[in-house]
Amino acid sequence: MSNQQQLKRGLKARHLTMIAIGGSIGTGLFLASGGSIHSAGPGGALVAYIAISIMVYFLMTSLGEMAAFMPVSGSFSTYATRFVDPSLGFALGWNYWYNWAITIAVELSAAALIMKYWLPDVPSMIWSALFLLLMFGLNLLSVKGYGESEYWFSLIKVVTVILFIIFGILMIFGIMGGESVGFQNFTKGDAPFSGGFMAMLGVFMIAGFSFQGTELVGIAAGESEDPARNIPRAIRQIFWRILLFYILAIFIIGLLVPYDNPNLISGDLTDIAISPFTIVFEKAGFAFAASVMNAVILTSVLSAGNSGMYASTRMLWNLAKEGKAPKIFAKLTRHGVPINALILTALIGAFAFLSSLFGDGVVYVWLLNASGMSGFIAWLGIAISHYRFRKAFLVQGRDLRELPYKAKWFPFGPIFAFIICLIVIIGQNYGAFLGDTIDWYDVAVSYIGLPLFLIVWLGYKWSRKTKVVALEQVDLRQE
Repeated sequence: MSNQQQLKRGLKARHLTMIAIGGSIGTGLFLASGGSIHSAGPGGALVAYIAISIMVYFLMTSLGEMAAFMPVSGSFSTYATRFVDPSLGFALGWNYWYNWAITIAVELSAAALIMKYWLPDVPSMIWSALFLLLMFGLNLLSVKGYGESEYWFSLIKVVTVILFIIFGILMIFGIMGGESVGFQNFTKGDAPFSGGFMAMLGVFMIAGFSFQGTELVGIAAGESEDPARNIPRAIRQIFWRILLFYILAIFIIGLLVPYDNPNLISGDLTDIAISPFTIVFEKAGFAFAASVMNAVILTSVLSAGNSGMYASTRMLWNLAKEGKAPKIFAKLTRHGVPINALILTALIGAFAFLSSLFGDGVVYVWLLNASGMSGFIAWLGIAISHYRFRKAFLVQGRDLRELPYKAKWFPFGPIFAFIICLIVIIGQNYGAFLGDTIDWYDVAVSYIGLPLFLIVWLGYKWSRKTKVVALEQVDLRQE
């Protein structure tokens, strides 16, 4: 393949590390964590996030093993094609592209809401259009444009969480913000597990959504410098990042903010004042906490939109390169940017956003729910692909020492991740089945993504007569 047809390896180690960090810190931590603690209690929220964290860790080590050995921008779509079945790769690729294209619309809506905090009289449409242009522009420059912007977006989030943890620990011991609170909020009444098992299961789902995006490091592998060295480095840090940024932060919120605090009830972007981070910073005596957190959450939203545009563009480019999408989307600029794939992705994001403004947003809700499961389906694909990759590697007589990075605890890791992902997918809206009668509309809205994925997968399998690749015939050539 000529250089004109290849992406540029312009992402440095620091970009890759921050992309992996940035993928796991967002509104899920800054906003949804408060609602999780309120509904399941501090102990219930902590247990749910720990369980999902373990799953995410195993998933990322699985992805890391494959991405370090075979760094391609198609990532798990390409891996599923080669190691499992071309029809699964086709469905995973289109599923992931659609998921992130719709996510851009979500972030545009969220960014416009956040800007109303400062400038309530400026129409939302103006902010959304400006932010769409910004995301498009950053991705149009070159892969370095995306990498550099994501580096700084992520750095802001990381610094915020680190400061929160430092001030939070000082407050727990009474060094700052009044008297020591110790464990009183964690143990008062039925606080640790106030909502019981079902509430904890609900938080389990929310926690899963909070970690969506950590798999971006696999997409970025195809454009990173020296992936065999840099991917393992980024993956090895994931365990500590999750421990520090999520588990410790949620533990501190549970200690400092009573689970029955009314400000925790809503986890809505329309009121940043209810972010548990804002509550803690205000308790510490920072008068401008709400404004600062508003700016940080805006950064998170722009980071997610920016990453969404990058990931979906690369996935569509890869599908075109493999003949699973029209060839027009395989075109690259001289800077190595898939221009046509980028334009279509931006247009789909804009269309989905516009649909939220008409007809009470009904179309938007269906579009959104159709993409809701996509991340978990992609994670399932990673677990299955890694299991098959390692099996094929050994069946073909290869030595595991050839792997630049080896996932620990195989085969437990991918099997555990597969089971947890399946539970999350099946339990998306378990509440719809618990009443006297099943709420079929709610079921349809919540689970629409699953039949759509199956139709694409089985439709391609039937039309192309694809078969599961025998382990002996799995293509292990490195690109």
